[in-house]
Amino acid sequence: MIILLEIALVIGLVALVGNFLLRGRREAEREDVLARRVEAYMQTIRREGTNADLVAMSDLELRDLLMSSARNLKVQSDRKWLLLMAGGMACFFAAIMVATAEGTRGFGLALLAGAVVLYGINEFAGRRIREPLIARGIDTERLRVE
Repeated sequence: MIILLEIALVIGLVALVGNFLLRGRREAEREDVLARRVEAYMQTIRREGTNADLVAMSDLELRDLLMSSARNLKVQSDRKWLLLMAGGMACFFAAIMVATAEGTRGFGLALLAGAVVLYGINEFAGRRIREPLIARGIDTERLRVE
């Protein structure tokens, strides 16, 4: 049993090191995709001309605005993900504490309550992330790079 645990630990360590070494390549690919999406969105904004503020900007201003908006969207999404992960862990540990007193029914109810709260936090945070961009007339889905 201990040998299996050691093997799993070594595989996990190798995966983490490999992920760390390939991070630069992944970021460069992401930046390339983002630049192509921004260029395509700029052409769409110019062609459709629905938002006068964005159409009036020069190409450099519009590119900078869209690139910074996309980067901010990514940073805020990462923060939301970390918040949800921490909330999920706190919910799980709280459910374990409830389970020691109430049993499996208490555990299930605590997990259900935590899931509902985390869903609400996810929806609220997602809307708060998109609000400033939508107010400027920027389509957030056009800037999202997975």
